[in-house]
Amino acid sequence: MQPIQADAAATGTGVRARPRAVLPALCATQITSWGIVYYAFPVLLPRLTADTGWSTNAATAPFSLALLVSAVAGIPLGRILDRRGPRAVMTVGSALGTLALLLIAAAPNLTAFTIGWLLAGVAMAATFYPPAFAALTRWWGPTDRVRALTIVTLAGGLASTVFAPLTAVLAEHLSWRQTYAVLAVILAAITIPAHALALRAPWPAAPPQQPTVDRTPIPRSRPFLLLAAAFTLSSFAMYAVVMGLIPLLMERGATPTEAAWALGLGGAGQTLGRTLYASLSARTSVTTRTVTLIALGGATTAALAVVPGPVPLLVLFAVLAGVVRGNLTLLQATAVTDRWGTTHYGRLSALLGAPAHITAALAPWAGAALAGPLGGYPHLFAALAALSLIATGLAATTSKSTQKKDS
Repeated sequence: MQPIQADAAATGTGVRARPRAVLPALCATQITSWGIVYYAFPVLLPRLTADTGWSTNAATAPFSLALLVSAVAGIPLGRILDRRGPRAVMTVGSALGTLALLLIAAAPNLTAFTIGWLLAGVAMAATFYPPAFAALTRWWGPTDRVRALTIVTLAGGLASTVFAPLTAVLAEHLSWRQTYAVLAVILAAITIPAHALALRAPWPAAPPQQPTVDRTPIPRSRPFLLLAAAFTLSSFAMYAVVMGLIPLLMERGATPTEAAWALGLGGAGQTLGRTLYASLSARTSVTTRTVTLIALGGATTAALAVVPGPVPLLVLFAVLAGVVRGNLTLLQATAVTDRWGTTHYGRLSALLGAPAHITAALAPWAGAALAGPLGGYPHLFAALAALSLIATGLAATTSKSTQKKDS
């Protein structure tokens, strides 16, 4: 009975109250971690390449390696999160992120720069959404976790809004190295104490494992593998669309400024989409919303592929695509708990998301490389829409074994 009591306490129905400082702390640290470790890089990249003489591809490759490391490192970190909770993982991750940025700032050559980003990849795995989602899923329980996850992802969506302009302002007065050093200090000042102090609450014991139809381990079960494949294809298409949106719109006659506005408004749509997910979750089964959202992602991609204009209509499609992306973020965050419960959330979420994170890291290069052979970005988007269609079919096949919402 102990796991059940602990889980009840975590949801606020037992003796021990839910830790109140966790939600505002994670909102602040997600904004800061994403804003500094992730979004500062594209802002500083032009200055970095101009100063070092490295090509854009050479300077960007270590950043992509960091994303790959983050996907792989998330798996063992997920096991630690399940057993011990988020405090140590996220506090050490914040310290490691600070060290990584200082190494990047001081890197005398591309090798040291790459080592810095490899360390940053581990820090990403320890501080970005997955460990925050694991914390909220266990502490907030089944009744309130969607609301808590939505609040944190809404905050995380402000990361580029806050730190891209701040990074640009700093870079106007400092070198890119000095800018990264200042950002490292900000990262340490906000995230290390927030994680160390706000995540001190006792970690509730995991609830009992839900019974399964057979004895196949969940990560090797057919539904898990099919869902992982669906998310992988969908994520590849989604991130390739984000990176290819500006060149697509310019091929359609948009100016660079109009294309940039379309991308920014798509980000606003993503934030809007996240506010709608709780209502969608309450009104649909897990398989229905999975199939619907992946299909809608493919539909918006197809619209961008086949509609030649005018530009305001294409901007509208970009916003709608952002709305779908915002929902897909929360769909993936809740995929494990909606089907298999919270017992091994950290490990299963890491395993489920790793292939998708890897393809997300590779999507910008793959999309750019395929656009030429396919005959341009409209043809690329048509191919990406086809991938989303395949992902939709894979997601639909998981319905037979869904335990919680489709039973």
